[in-house]
Amino acid sequence: MKVLVAGAAGQLGVDVVAATEVAGDEVVALDRGGLDLTDAAQVGEVVAAHAPDAVINCAAFTAVDACETEVETAFAVNADGVRHLALACAAQGAHLVHVSTDYVFDGNSDRPYREDDETNPASVYGKSKLAGEHAARDALGDAATIVRTSWVCGEHGNNMVKLVRRLAPAGNRLAFVDDQRGHPSFTADLAPALRALAERQPGGVVHLTNAGAVSWYEFVADILEASGFDRDLVRPISTVDLDPPRPAPRPANSVLANDRWVALGMEPLRHYRAPLADLVARLDAD
Repeated sequence: MKVLVAGAAGQLGVDVVAATEVAGDEVVALDRGGLDLTDAAQVGEVVAAHAPDAVINCAAFTAVDACETEVETAFAVNADGVRHLALACAAQGAHLVHVSTDYVFDGNSDRPYREDDETNPASVYGKSKLAGEHAARDALGDAATIVRTSWVCGEHGNNMVKLVRRLAPAGNRLAFVDDQRGHPSFTADLAPALRALAERQPGGVVHLTNAGAVSWYEFVADILEASGFDRDLVRPISTVDLDPPRPAPRPANSVLANDRWVALGMEPLRHYRAPLADLVARLDAD
């Protein structure tokens, strides 16, 4: 395939570029300088010039708390930008694989969220990402595959694994919430899965995460242990005890059921502890 990767310099985008290259695709890797999603004219021109078979969109404004005050920017990138990209794909007959988020749900469910569950985002970030989903589907129908994922970690960019490894050597006791649960998702596994969806082009919504539901507190303890630190360096707290409180509400339940991915005949992604160990080994080697 010829694959255009938007947001190619980001945490997920770097690994998506690598996964498409390994698969033997012709890859067009564009960061914000090469493809500014907020510029409709530029998006149309760039996609037309490259004429890809598929576009994988990893570009987003993901600063969840900042979105609460930078509302215009959040919607300009996460909603309008996706519309620009989807319309450009429609004009070229390209399939769009668009990365979305668990934040489109309010987190009040007592079970894992399925693809067809009702969305109800509580944060500006979640609302802007849901608007992006709608924009992609409105422009492309089943020529768009929406991939919701959660708690993304990888070798490139900032994430929880890197934060914990940066804080732990000081020896100070850490505190993380135990009343928010989700599936950590590692770019090393997520990236080739996105590439597979670009090839299969199933359309619709697909939930895609590594296996293993966990709280942030439990995840941090696992990161500490994998990195050679004592698990007891972290203690559990409740969301209401966060000081200062976070501006954006977080879903208490971010667990996504990967039902459609499995129904498509795809192998479930590994339990998160396996790619966590791989990532720690790579970071230790740097």
